[in-house]
Amino acid sequence: MTEISVPEVALVLLVGASGSGKSSFAREHFGRYETVSSDECRGIVSNDPNNQAATQPAFELLHTIAAKRLAAGLLTVIDATNVQPDARASLIALAKDHDVLPVAIVFDLAEAVLTERDAARADTPRGAKVIRRQQGQLRRSMRGLRREGLRGVHVLSTPEEVASVRITRRKLLTDFRDDHGPFDVIGDVHGCLAELEELLGALGYAIVRDDAGRAVDATHPEGRRALFLGDLVDRGPDSAGVLRLAMGMHKAGHALAVPGNHEEKLVAALDGKRKTLTHGLAETMLELAGESDEFRREVRDWAHGLVSHLVLDDGALVVAHAGLKEAYHGRSSGRVRAFALYGDTTGEVDEYGLPVRLDWAADYRGKAIVLHGHTPVEKAEWFNNVMCLDTGCVFGGKLSALRYPERELVQVAALRRYAESIRPLAAPRGSVADRAGAGAPGAGAPGAGSAGAGSGLEGAATPRAAAPRAAGELRASDVLGKRVIETSLHGRVGIRAEQAAGGFETLSRFAVAPAWLPYLPPTMAPSPTSAEPGYLEHPREAFRVFEAAGIERVVCEEKHMGSRAVVLLCRDADVAARYFGGEGAAGGSGGEGGEGGSVGATGMVYTRTGRAFFDGPTTEQFLAGLRAAVDAAGLWSELDTDWVLFDGELLPWSLKAGDLLKQVYAPAGAAARSGLGAAVSGLSAAAARGVDVAALQQRAAERLADADAFTRAYRHYVWPTAGLDGVSFAPFQVLATRGRARYGDPHPWHLQIADRLADAAPQLVRRTRALTVEPAQPASVEAGVRWWEELTAAGGEGMVVKPEQSVVRGKNGLVQPGLKVRGREYLRIIYGPEYLSPKNLTRLRERDLGRKRSLAAREFALGAEALDRFVGGEPLWRVHEAVAAVLALESDPVDPRL
Repeated sequence: MTEISVPEVALVLLVGASGSGKSSFAREHFGRYETVSSDECRGIVSNDPNNQAATQPAFELLHTIAAKRLAAGLLTVIDATNVQPDARASLIALAKDHDVLPVAIVFDLAEAVLTERDAARADTPRGAKVIRRQQGQLRRSMRGLRREGLRGVHVLSTPEEVASVRITRRKLLTDFRDDHGPFDVIGDVHGCLAELEELLGALGYAIVRDDAGRAVDATHPEGRRALFLGDLVDRGPDSAGVLRLAMGMHKAGHALAVPGNHEEKLVAALDGKRKTLTHGLAETMLELAGESDEFRREVRDWAHGLVSHLVLDDGALVVAHAGLKEAYHGRSSGRVRAFALYGDTTGEVDEYGLPVRLDWAADYRGKAIVLHGHTPVEKAEWFNNVMCLDTGCVFGGKLSALRYPERELVQVAALRRYAESIRPLAAPRGSVADRAGAGAPGAGAPGAGSAGAGSGLEGAATPRAAAPRAAGELRASDVLGKRVIETSLHGRVGIRAEQAAGGFETLSRFAVAPAWLPYLPPTMAPSPTSAEPGYLEHPREAFRVFEAAGIERVVCEEKHMGSRAVVLLCRDADVAARYFGGEGAAGGSGGEGGEGGSVGATGMVYTRTGRAFFDGPTTEQFLAGLRAAVDAAGLWSELDTDWVLFDGELLPWSLKAGDLLKQVYAPAGAAARSGLGAAVSGLSAAAARGVDVAALQQRAAERLADADAFTRAYRHYVWPTAGLDGVSFAPFQVLATRGRARYGDPHPWHLQIADRLADAAPQLVRRTRALTVEPAQPASVEAGVRWWEELTAAGGEGMVVKPEQSVVRGKNGLVQPGLKVRGREYLRIIYGPEYLSPKNLTRLRERDLGRKRSLAAREFALGAEALDRFVGGEPLWRVHEAVAAVLALESDPVDPRL
């Protein structure tokens, strides 16, 4: 058997004259869609796979298909003769463009075999002359195939060899996706052995020493492994010692490593290929000169064998010395290696004589975390899911490690400055991190614990924690255009380009700044249309929906008639600055409150479209009152957090609907009462004179009663306010706390938290009354109906019926997270004073609720996805992909009365 090994991601060229069996070979050894055939492409463009006149457009199509597959990281096989150097060159260039390895499988069969097979072809034979020409072209190419850039050439010379082939697929050297860690990723050491040993100790490793007392290994009791980001050598006092320890850990399976540019230069120097020994390399070579020949060979071979970057943990983590943009993850080429070792350089030098590097991380939009070193920085900070862990230890800074997947930053201070930096250490990119220390929404309290003498566990740091507010962090391209968003609750949610544009218009013109906006609430679907006489909506229909879904218990929550409000409350200004940027994060986008973006220092209060409710001082006054309630209720410690995101209602309705009341509802009610009152009086006078107007008189009286009921209905939700006097907040859900999304917690828990806040601040926080109902129990259902009737008879808007467990998956997917059942009188505000007349009610019962229900489920899933991404430490652009999608769906025309 002949085994041919090809990389899992590669461009495989089948090379051979017609009749050599390439197509049969491809069908036997490769998948249906992995092979791109020139004959099939001819057929696609001309309806005839043998039409040689269609060769040019066919190969244009072949290249296009191959390019799309390679861009997606898929093995691609080219089934064509490929005997001409020019044909191969274009394909080799295609592989190079996509940073994959080009491989050739050559079918060098005897001409007699080829002509015999050609004569037996079922389709048009190529002829002996064509085969002879193709075979001659192949033979002339054989010696130079590898020089053309092919990274593997496998020659099959007989039909028996072809028949005996077994194709195996080998993982790329960079592919460690099945390695899930945990890891401790360590930044540039640069010969600082004492600091490395201290850092390993702080991380929990036990140093193993040889008889001479030299560190040769380090083990972790929990099986963790170190992951070195390169630049282990040069500038520091003991590069040989660092190499001995790192190599020992790697050999024992206790560490992984990627090379740095200093390792590459060291290899060249050890091979005698580098004459200029700068940036500490001369000192390293002197150190190694004092070591044995065997040790120097081990160093050379080990450093030479390190691969450019590693893709780990199912692709969730990528490590490279200088970082790596997404298009290069898991790819193999010279430019990928150069990027991984040196970064994205322009070819120019700066005033310090060092390469000018492009800020590739500013454009990074990948899902994978990228950890790198190379460019020393003052502080390890997250930026678009990227962190640089070179904190300049050799220059007197710190040696840093990031625990993965915990995302905890551990650092030790340099014992002294060993070298002078040519260029000042890069400052943080204007991010939250420059004021934050290490903390993050997705992790533990900042500054918690310590990690040994001279070091400190600086707390967890996540990408979202230090997401910078600098221009360019969140871009229009992050939310505009047609897109599909993956959600954990509802699968893929599609957003059309026109929807995205509508949502972006609202966000960019009216919403608070993105750092304050991790979530937008979904719309809510009404209960099914009721068949109960005189009702458009009734609780029994809502209970039946949940009974049919198998929900044993539902919570009926009082529906407050106010304005939907999301409240982001921080414990103090420092917390707001640490996580959300404080005042700076809020300014700049206008908002309903006006005054330059409705600046808040310790949080934000915003509407369901992201607009600020109040101006800055009023926002702070409101937050201070709510903060006092949280303090009194002891929730900070109980929830293990220093910020809370609430969903609720701000009352009264007139607080934000004042213009609507003055310009629409009040004039309509007044006009109806005045006109109908005059009509009733006139008709009464006519009846007194003996005119038969009984029918008209009754109809006018009914309409006047409806107008009076309409006015009473909206007046229930109107009362005067002055500042925050008369204003109350009715929270019904804790959406998230530091490190945890709470939307899936049972509703009784949320309401219990709300009750405690109401007890602590009854003037500011309003209770949300609730009742638990078992939909399958008739007595329980009737109790729920009576409760709703009493609630609405007293002027209440109605109730929302929710599964007790908040998030429930049924056989058809996500069960509707809530159904609103509005009161009979309240619906006059929505559908008009006379909506209960038999004719109107019959028409309204034909309303289509399907689209609204679908919208409610998709928006709920998007909101949950935004929260999950936010507390999970994902970059702000990832959070806002889901946030903006909620507004995008809201831009679709749906009957607003639903």
